[in-house]
Amino acid sequence: MSLYHVILILSVGVVAGFLNTVAGGGSLLTMPAMIFLGLPSAVANGTNRVAIMVQNLIAVTNFRRKGFFDWQLSLMLGIPAMLGAVIGSRIAVSLSDSIFNKILAVVMIVVLAIIIFEPQKRFIVYEEMLNKNRKIAAMTVFFFVGIYGGLIQAGIGFIIIASLTLITGMSLVRINSLKVFIIALYTISSLTVFIINGKVDWVLGFALAAGNGLGGFLGSNFAVKKGDKWIKAILVVAVLAMALKLLGVFG
Repeated sequence: MSLYHVILILSVGVVAGFLNTVAGGGSLLTMPAMIFLGLPSAVANGTNRVAIMVQNLIAVTNFRRKGFFDWQLSLMLGIPAMLGAVIGSRIAVSLSDSIFNKILAVVMIVVLAIIIFEPQKRFIVYEEMLNKNRKIAAMTVFFFVGIYGGLIQAGIGFIIIASLTLITGMSLVRINSLKVFIIALYTISSLTVFIINGKVDWVLGFALAAGNGLGGFLGSNFAVKKGDKWIKAILVVAVLAMALKLLGVFG
């Protein structure tokens, strides 16, 4: 990879980190960007995990500092997700570029619809304690969340938020504190699978991680209320264009 590619991925990482902080969906930009630079799909998928790991470990630290952290519940949901991520990642490293790109394109369009219409907001209920049945349901759901996260990753934040909202009815602050820990935890097992199979470009991975970190810092200091609609509009255009490109619409 040339210096130009590293700088480009660093820049994309800044945008992705910013989006992940103020809206979500950063991987919908980073993974296609690396694929378009010529990385095999599995390598782009694995490389993206390096930045995801760094970003979520930083977020976990910040939530702990602010007093929003539940070790017991995080591990209860994170361990099934870790097991699922191993399965998803093993599938991901064996898929052909053509099949993976088409799956990613479809996922991007579905997540784009979630970003636009925000259906999860219709199901927000009051926070309550998890009983035994809800705990079992949550663990089962997060095993499959882990499979998806290990396979694709893009849009996983929206899926986790929607799942926890429907199952637990927790506040969004608590849900986000759980989300970043669960993603960090299953990324350990997922990234391990990609490393073992030689599917990580470490130079681009660390460049992307640095960009994500800077973007997250900028996003946390940005007044998002006035900028939210503008950010969504840019995200919609960019994701739709990339999805159509992956589907071969532009040849």
